[in-house]
Amino acid sequence: MNPQFEDIAEFNAILPKHRALMGLDLGTKTIGVAVSDLGWTVASPLETIKRTKFGADADALLAIAKGRNIGGVVLGLPKNMDGSEGPRAQSTRAFGRNLARLTDLPIAFWDERLSTVAAERALLEADTSRKRRAGVIDHVAAGYILQGVLDRLSHLKRQTHE
Repeated sequence: MNPQFEDIAEFNAILPKHRALMGLDLGTKTIGVAVSDLGWTVASPLETIKRTKFGADADALLAIAKGRNIGGVVLGLPKNMDGSEGPRAQSTRAFGRNLARLTDLPIAFWDERLSTVAAERALLEADTSRKRRAGVIDHVAAGYILQGVLDRLSHLKRQTHE
């Protein structure tokens, strides 16, 4: 089984360069998907996948990963505001373990607290209708999750060049 990371520096150490990263916001009914550019600068919301069963969900995600030459996957970890982990975080970790059995891609977990709140705020500021927000919130939240990782990777890169 391939490695799963809590520490983004460790994740970074094994990531193949010049391949995009994929960020996921796992909900109970949908999975928001975002992808980065090859230089790991910008995360872009891509799509929302309607969840069915794990096998079908994993197939859809791995097809995106293959089609976009993804080098690593980031799963948003829904921690409680006090930093503890509840049932949703445990479910996300289980999804990560199961996905790791099906792919060689390294998988990292990223604290996603407030990512959906930030995505909702951005969509409200853009004057997005309620119906449109409901259709895009998950992949916009995935974009916030992935952007957090990209910003951390950029910070790590600057530290090693100082």
